Amino acid sequence: MSVDPYRIQFPDLPRSELERAIEELVEKAGHVLATQGRLRHLLAASRAIAEDLDLSLVLMRIAQSAVDLVGAKYGALAVIGPNGELEEFVPVGVDQATAERIGSLPGAHGLLGALATAARPVRLEHLTRDPRFSGFPPHHPPMDSFLGVPIRVRGEAFGNLYVTDRIAGGGFLAEDEELLLSLASSAGIAIDNARLFGETQRRQRWAIASAEVSAALLDEDVHEPLLMVADAVAHLTSAATVIVIRKTAADALVVEAAWGDRTEVYTGRVFPREGTASGRVIESGTPLLLDGLHIQVAGDEDLFTGPAMVLPLSGARGPYGALVVVRPSRSRRFEESDLDMAADFAAHASVALELRDARRVRERIALLEDRSRIARDLHDNVIQRLFAAGLSLHSLDVDAMPAPLAGRVHAVNGMLDEAITEIRKSVFALSTDESGATARHRLLDVVGEAAGAFPVPPRIVFEGSVDEWAPPALVDDLEAVLREGLSNAARHAGASDVAVSVSADAKEVRVIVADDGQGPGDSARASGTANLQARARGWGGASVLRPGEKQGAVLEWRVPTPPRKAAS
Repeated sequence: MSVDPYRIQFPDLPRSELERAIEELVEKAGHVLATQGRLRHLLAASRAIAEDLDLSLVLMRIAQSAVDLVGAKYGALAVIGPNGELEEFVPVGVDQATAERIGSLPGAHGLLGALATAARPVRLEHLTRDPRFSGFPPHHPPMDSFLGVPIRVRGEAFGNLYVTDRIAGGGFLAEDEELLLSLASSAGIAIDNARLFGETQRRQRWAIASAEVSAALLDEDVHEPLLMVADAVAHLTSAATVIVIRKTAADALVVEAAWGDRTEVYTGRVFPREGTASGRVIESGTPLLLDGLHIQVAGDEDLFTGPAMVLPLSGARGPYGALVVVRPSRSRRFEESDLDMAADFAAHASVALELRDARRVRERIALLEDRSRIARDLHDNVIQRLFAAGLSLHSLDVDAMPAPLAGRVHAVNGMLDEAITEIRKSVFALSTDESGATARHRLLDVVGEAAGAFPVPPRIVFEGSVDEWAPPALVDDLEAVLREGLSNAARHAGASDVAVSVSADAKEVRVIVADDGQGPGDSARASGTANLQARARGWGGASVLRPGEKQGAVLEWRVPTPPRKAAS
């Protein structure tokens, strides 16, 4: 093998200090360039999350920026609620189909639960080897490396930012942690700005709606002002249900009105005041924020489990009811600012109730004035003319008349006397103003007294105006019938759920008490049933106790509407 004599050859000697310095300089320059590029990415990410003021969009951009910044495959932003539970979870890197298969949000347990209260970053090379790891749910993609940093807004913990599975392989670096902490600081500012902007917009919407409702309350043509208030509150708070609860004279509470989802389940429910959130608010006059009311109704244990606000309804004599606003289950909790803004609408609801009651009183006064006018007309015109007709007949010489004709004159005289007597009764009835509690409130008090005897509060529904068609004597019997029916359902039938229906019109007054107990046939009910039948026969009606369609018993007590009320 020949060697080229003109080729320059270097001896294989150790590298000089200059060569090593040049290599280190090149390596550091590359590292500086890479760091400069990542800092540019950090600035771009900070700028991106500050470009929008919609909170949900800001949260999504933060999670996406974190994944892009550190080169991760998956990421998420978890919002922590006041009770330490995960209130919202914004994932990145998991497609919609996979997210739907995984199901509900992760709970605050295991590693995520430990990190929810952590105030410092957590960096793991192998997520599944950590003792706090409790496993993935079904259909969850596998994950290995992990990095989580806290997000703080005005010094308070807002949530955590997570990234998993470093695309370059291995665990996340200390540099990744520093970058993510810087992004979390920018995220806290962006979240705070979005929150303030959102609160400003909410206050503006509340102010506009408040002005509209105030104007509508002054309009006499608005027949259901309370419905308008409930619709506005539901729209502004994203509520599923808005209900009005009022006190009864029997120290109980009744769901007087409800709007929203499945209102038929609890409209008319009567339950004891003691130990309830509504009772506390009515007694203290102070509003409450709650995670849920947790009212259990048969077959609906999840009723009212969403975040709730309970606001007092006050009148001239102090609090007399409560406005309850409930969001769907697992929704975002109400904030103090929501409570402040909703308090104004609770005042509107109080005004609406006062207006409604005043209109009812005005209608009642108009009815009484009309009845009084009719009574005066009957007395001053009809009766006087009948008297004049009777006097004319008395002036005739009946004895000189043929017997058949004299008999007819006497018969007409008798008919006139009977007519005058009946008209006088009607005049007395029309002129009498029944005082005291209305029939509706008396029946509500009976249900309120019996509410504590049942696991599920009884429900009472009114159809028609029992105040208009039932005279005081009949209301006494209605009260006795309802008390007997509830007593039998609680003591003898062992019922847990009772529904009461009271209907009244020009033809009939009816009470139906349906329970889910043992059903009829119990001899202990015999005496009570006989008493109810006797009361019904006294009004020309009937009382029947029969088995329910599926279970339990149905007590149906019905009587014809008394003529005195029908005539009025």
